[in-house]
Amino acid sequence: MNEKKKIQYRGVFRHYIRIPLYLMIILAALNVGVYLINIEAGLLVSVGILLCLLVAAIIYNFQKKSVLNDLIAFANEYSGVEKKLLDDLQIPYAVLDTEGKLIWSNLEFCELTGKKQCYHKNIETLFPEISRNAFSEKRGSVSEVMVQYGDRIFRTVLKPVSIEEAVRSSDLLETGDGNQLVIGAFFYDETQLRKYIQQIDDEKAVFGLIYIDNYDEAFQSVEDVRRSLLGALIDRRIGRYFSNIDGLVRKLEKDKYMLVMKKSSLELLKEERFHILDEVKTVSIGNEMAITLSIGIGINAPEYLQNYEYARIAIEMALGRGGDQVVVKDGDNISYYGGKTPQVERNTRVKARVKAQALKEFMSSRDRIVVMGHKITDVDALGAAIGIYRAGRTIGKQVHIVVNDPTTSIKPLMAGFIDNPEYTPDMFIDSAAAQQLVDNNTVVIVVDTNKPSYTECQELLSLTKTIVVLDHHRRGSEVIQNAVLSYVEPYASSTCEMVSEILQYFADGLKLRSIEADCLYAGIIIDTNNFTTRAGVRTFEAAAFLKRSGADITRVRKLLRDNIDSYKARAEAVRSAEIYRDHFAIALCPSEGLESPTVVGAQAANELLNISDVKASFVLTCYNDEIYISARAIDEINVQVMMEKLGGGGHLNIAGAQMRTPVEEAKKELQRVIDETIEEAES
Repeated sequence: MNEKKKIQYRGVFRHYIRIPLYLMIILAALNVGVYLINIEAGLLVSVGILLCLLVAAIIYNFQKKSVLNDLIAFANEYSGVEKKLLDDLQIPYAVLDTEGKLIWSNLEFCELTGKKQCYHKNIETLFPEISRNAFSEKRGSVSEVMVQYGDRIFRTVLKPVSIEEAVRSSDLLETGDGNQLVIGAFFYDETQLRKYIQQIDDEKAVFGLIYIDNYDEAFQSVEDVRRSLLGALIDRRIGRYFSNIDGLVRKLEKDKYMLVMKKSSLELLKEERFHILDEVKTVSIGNEMAITLSIGIGINAPEYLQNYEYARIAIEMALGRGGDQVVVKDGDNISYYGGKTPQVERNTRVKARVKAQALKEFMSSRDRIVVMGHKITDVDALGAAIGIYRAGRTIGKQVHIVVNDPTTSIKPLMAGFIDNPEYTPDMFIDSAAAQQLVDNNTVVIVVDTNKPSYTECQELLSLTKTIVVLDHHRRGSEVIQNAVLSYVEPYASSTCEMVSEILQYFADGLKLRSIEADCLYAGIIIDTNNFTTRAGVRTFEAAAFLKRSGADITRVRKLLRDNIDSYKARAEAVRSAEIYRDHFAIALCPSEGLESPTVVGAQAANELLNISDVKASFVLTCYNDEIYISARAIDEINVQVMMEKLGGGGHLNIAGAQMRTPVEEAKKELQRVIDETIEEAES
């Protein structure tokens, strides 16, 4: 009896089986009307209705079990058909529980994995990509995961299914837990599709520009009769190299080439780190100077013309970073290769003269001039700003220098200008005052940096359309946009050297005062470490010009002396330095009680290079909740590339970076970069 109560008709079929009962109710209602017309007829109809009810009840009770059995048999047969269809489905399919354990799988899934249907381990044992976090338990949500099994790639669709919903349409199954879920996993084979997509991607056109960095200098060192042969050898070496990877090279000018190749060819060049940079240096027929190349490549732009524009931007960056390298611009992503050779100093001053005249025109056409360097202004930035101040005053313009928080390294230099009747009280201003002054009738001149985020007041760059950049650091991915004049020379020892050259061609009546010459001279001394680092012929010529203008070495030396706390901190950094991987010195510089800890850190990095077998030094300084890394090298290590991996930049042998991480994490990141550099050098 209890079993009978458990088996119930449900849904439409339950109403269908009760149709005779509904008809009897209708007949009973009609029988009331018959009674009103004729009682005898009503009695007769009542007897007929009772007989029908009795027969229907007998048939229902005796045939109910047979009907139920037939329905169950049909359901079982229908379920078997569904299971057979699912088993033979040509798409691999599996059912998982919410922990990723296999509950059931069809034959195609078993054939794919080589497992039987009784395999009930976690799906991660077969497809590591399908972790517990790969699918959601939220009803109706569908997630997709790309997985690889052997040499085949599958797009796996994971869909949670409620067991209650699955059996809701069934007349025979019930579930007590409405929240119980299973995960249906469909595996769509996209191996061929991915292959065709990759083929299309590999066939994309890549444009490049190739420039010979030192064409004039190298050819001048060769006899006249051999120059044509040297040019032919270079053309042949470049053409043969790129033809081997199905690339097309066409000469545009004597020292410029255009390159067209497939993207797959570019990937091959990346793997071998653009060996052409080293190959072309071996071309020699008596030339004293090795040939170096700069290559700019643009890829993945929506149009061919845009790809060419990417290549043009990339070659400008390669040249701005010193040459002898490859820059690949992929949309907003930029990659660098090479750049291990110091840029050769050019003896010609034509460029400095042209830039000086252009700078004069821009300054003359505006009412006022605002000069700013980088954050935590150092001696080089201040000296360059003082030089620009003198240039502006010479043509009768108002000039203001933005300095927010003067450090101890520049306070002695600034003291000579503050409260000096020969200089205006608003010569030095802070960012707030500068923002009140700058408008479209103001020229903003940025010195000693070309990164907008590094400037003293980045907001000024959006307040005017006339921006000038003077810098000696190599360009990185982040550059000041829309500058009307950009003079970036990585070969220069310092920005003070560049400004000293500009002043010589700026105006005939320009005359530096001795205090201004001292500041420019101090900037050169600091950035060249007393003329021992990156000092070339033009560096000494600039120093000679400043000496003639009244710079005094003794006076400058007094201005640059350290206090006892800075000296002790520098000594402590050197004392606590450790040698990593035999040739890399890493030190932590104490910053407590110091006004200019980053300057002390840079000085300590210079000191560490005096230790034998040290190829590069790195000093980490904690200041204002940031870690400042000062990196120095002599000639074998490119610290600029290393610092770029940490978000910084600089020169081949002088660079730095800033990190917002704990000191120990910053040190581990630095060690990781050192390890990568060593591995790349050994590969």
